Amino acid sequence: MLLRRLYSTAAASREGWLYVDSVFPIQLGRWDFRHYFGFLRQEHLLTSLQRRLEQLSAFDFKPLEYQPQPKDGGVFVRFSYTPPADLELPSHWTALQHALREQVAKQGALPTWLGMGSGHLWVVRGSPWKEDLNRYASAILKVAFDGPDIQEQSLYEICRPYGRIRDLSSPVPVPAGTLRSSYVTFQHVHSATVARNVIHGIDVASGPDSAPAKTRIRTQYEAPIESHVVSNWMSSHPKVVLPILIFLLGTLTYTIFDPVRSLMVEAKMLDWFDYRKFKFYEWLKSNTLDRLSIISSPHPASKPENGWKERGEAVSALQRYLNDMPSTIAFVHGPKGSGKASMVDSIIQQSERNTLFIDCKTLNNAPSDSALVAALAAQTGYWPVFNFVNSMGSLIDLASVGLIGQKAGLSNSLPEQLKQVLDVVTIALRRVALAHRSEIQKEIQNLKHIESKRKQKEQRRRSILAGTWHDCRLDSIAGNGIMSELGVGDEIFSQDKELPPQIVDQEKSTIKSQALDDIGVDSLPVVVIRHFAAGWSTREDVLTVLSQWAAYLVENKVAHVIVLSDNRENSKKLAKALPTKPLNTIALSDADSSSSLSFVNQKLQDAGVDIGISPQETQYVERLGGRASDLESLIHKVRSGMKVDEAVEDIINRGVAELRKSAFGDDADDAKNLPWTRYQAWKVLKALSKSPEVRYHETLIDFPFKGDEVALRNMEHAELISILTHDGRPSKIRPGRPVLKWVFDRVVNDKVFQASQELAYNEKQILDTEGKIREYEEELAVLVDTMEKEKRPWWSLRCSPCVERARYVGDKLSIAGRKVEMLERKNGELKKLLSHMT
Repeated sequence: MLLRRLYSTAAASREGWLYVDSVFPIQLGRWDFRHYFGFLRQEHLLTSLQRRLEQLSAFDFKPLEYQPQPKDGGVFVRFSYTPPADLELPSHWTALQHALREQVAKQGALPTWLGMGSGHLWVVRGSPWKEDLNRYASAILKVAFDGPDIQEQSLYEICRPYGRIRDLSSPVPVPAGTLRSSYVTFQHVHSATVARNVIHGIDVASGPDSAPAKTRIRTQYEAPIESHVVSNWMSSHPKVVLPILIFLLGTLTYTIFDPVRSLMVEAKMLDWFDYRKFKFYEWLKSNTLDRLSIISSPHPASKPENGWKERGEAVSALQRYLNDMPSTIAFVHGPKGSGKASMVDSIIQQSERNTLFIDCKTLNNAPSDSALVAALAAQTGYWPVFNFVNSMGSLIDLASVGLIGQKAGLSNSLPEQLKQVLDVVTIALRRVALAHRSEIQKEIQNLKHIESKRKQKEQRRRSILAGTWHDCRLDSIAGNGIMSELGVGDEIFSQDKELPPQIVDQEKSTIKSQALDDIGVDSLPVVVIRHFAAGWSTREDVLTVLSQWAAYLVENKVAHVIVLSDNRENSKKLAKALPTKPLNTIALSDADSSSSLSFVNQKLQDAGVDIGISPQETQYVERLGGRASDLESLIHKVRSGMKVDEAVEDIINRGVAELRKSAFGDDADDAKNLPWTRYQAWKVLKALSKSPEVRYHETLIDFPFKGDEVALRNMEHAELISILTHDGRPSKIRPGRPVLKWVFDRVVNDKVFQASQELAYNEKQILDTEGKIREYEEELAVLVDTMEKEKRPWWSLRCSPCVERARYVGDKLSIAGRKVEMLERKNGELKKLLSHMT
C-alpha cells in the first residue's frame, strides 16, 4: 500500500520552466555595454535568485536548474512541482504562476541588476530557446505560424498578458516553403522579451471545433527600422529633406568649421605653429648651436637702394604707402626679373608686419577647380577644406532637378568657392590686426609705467638734494613723542614747490607719441598678391575675385594690399574693382650701366669677393643690361670661381639653348604646340638682332603675322619680347630682357641655324606667293574672257575697265613672279651652303 502511494506521488510530480525577467540588463545591440555590468554581477544575482526561489513552497515547487539568458535580461529556471488534481494543464499553470507571485510578494523582491524594483515570474508555456545569436531585443516581435494561421483576436489574447500591444499585423502572402507570420509591436521592449521567451514553441488550437488543428508559434525579434527605409523616405520626400539638409550643412559650416578656419588662418599669419618662434627653441639655439658655431655671421644684406639708385624712388613710395592708412591698392609692376619680389620682401621684413602671400601663378597652374581652391587654402592657411562637399552638392543638384524640377543650391561655382575662402580670410585678418593692436597697447602701457617710475625716482632724488624728502617709516623707529605720532619733523615743506620743473625726456616722449599715432597703421597686416595675370592661360574669374577682394580690404581699412605684376596693363582689373580711387602705381625698370656695375660690386663685396672689375669686364657686365635676375646669376657664378667674361658668356650661351627650345621647339611636333609659328619667331629675332627696337605695327602688318596680334602678345608673355606702349597703344618691340639682344645675335649669326630657318622661311614665302600667283592667273583668265565677249564701238576713246584691271593684275603677277625667282635663287644658295657644312 505504501509503495503504491509512493508510486502515485512520483507519477503526479512534473517538471516545467520559469522565466524570471529583469535580472540582467536587456542588450539592445553591440554598442550597448550595460551587459558587462550585469556580467560582473552575474554570480551574485544568481545566488540571490536561488535563495529567493528556494523559499517558495506552492505546489511543492522545487528549483532544479538555472540557465541565464543575459541577452534578454532574464533567467530560465527548471523546476519540479505537483499539479492539483482538479485542474487541467493550462489552468494549473496559471494557478501555479499566481501562487508563486503571491509568495514572492510576501517574502521579498527578486534581485535585479540595478538593485531596485523587482522582476516577475513567468511560467514558460512553450519550449525555451536558449541562443546566443546576434539577434538583439526590440519592441517588434515576429510571430511565425507552423500550421494554420491564428486569428488576430486569438493572437492578441495570447500576447496581451505580457504588456500593452501598440499594433498587430495580419499575415501576408509569402513564397512557397516559408512560414506565414504576423508582427506584434509592443509598447515596451521589456514586454517583447518576456513574450519571446514564454510563448516560443507553444501549440495553439486553430481551425473549427469539429476539426481542431494545432499551430506551433515560433517567435523572433524584428529590427525596428528595416533596411533602406530612411533612404527611401528621404528620396520620396525631396521637398522636405533638401531644405533641411541645406540648413544643417550651412549651420555646421558657419558654427563649427568657419571659426576653426579663421583661427587656422590667424595661426599661419602669427606663426603659432612655427617651432622657430618658440622661446624654448630660441633659448636652446642660443645656448647650443650659436655657441658651438665657428662660422662667422654673414654680412647684413645691403638695402636695394644703396646699390641700385633706380629702385630708391620705388622703395620710398612703397614705404610711404605702408606708413599710411590704406585707401587704395599698391600696384608694383616691372619686367620679370627686375627685383619686384625681393624689394617687397626686404621692405616687409624691415617693417616686421604680419604678411599673407598669394601666388596667382600657382593658382593658374592648378589642373582643376578643386585643386585651385585647395591651393588657395594652402597659401592662406584655410583649413579644413572639404572639396568633396561641392562634388556631392553637384550630384544632389542634378538629382533635385529630376525630382523637384529645380536645383537645391548646394553646389557652388568656382568664384563662389573662392569668395567663401576669402571671406573667412578677411575675418582672420581683422583678428590679426586686433591681436597686434593689443600687443602694441600693452607695450605702450609698459612704457608709461616705466616712465612713471622714472619720474618718481627723479622727484625723490631732487627732494633729497633739496632737503625736503621725508620717510615717515623712520619716525616710528627714531622719533619720540609727537614726532613719532605725527611722523613729521623740521622739514621745509614749501621748498619742494619752489623747485623749477624738471624737463621730461624728449626722446622717449616722442617715441611714445609716435607709437600712439601709428598704432592703427602698424597693426594692420599686409596682403601681397604675386604674379598677377601671369601667363596667357590666366583664369579671368580668379583674377576678378582677387581684385574685388583686394578692393574690399583697402576700402574697409582691413589690410594693406600690394599687387606684383610684370605688365602695367594688368592693372585694369584692379582699377575696375576700385573705380573711385586711383591705384598707387610703382614702376620698376632695368638699371643703367653705372647702377648695374655698382650693384654687382656691392654684392660681391658683401659676399667677401673683391675681384676689381676691369674696363674690359665692365663691357661684359653691360651686355646683361640692368635686369636683376641676370645680375644675380652673374654674381653667383663669380662667387663660384668663374671670371666675369666667362660668366657672361655662360649666361648668353645658356640663353641661346633656351631660346631655341622655347621659341622654335625641339622638333616639328613640339613647334605645333607653340602659340606662334617658327616663321613668326624668326621674323622677330632677325629684326631685333639688327636693331635694339622695331616698330610694332610695321612688324604686325608684314608677313608672316598679317595682323595677328595674338602671336606677338604670346611672345611677350613668354618673355621673348617686350612691347612698349605710347599713349595707351602698342608702339615698339624690344627684347624681353637686355641680354636677349646678344642671344638673338648669336642665334641669327649661327650659319647652320640661320640657313635652315631662312630656307624654311623662304619656302613659306614661296608657297604664299605662289598661291597669290594662282589667284592672279585665274583673275587674268576671267578678264581676258570678259574682254573677248565685250563689244565696244570703234569711236569710243575711253579705255576698257577690264584692260585697266588686267594691267594692274599683270603688274602684281610680274612682281610676284620675280619674288619667287629671287627666293628660289636664295634657297639654292642656302642649300649649297648647308651641303658644305657639318
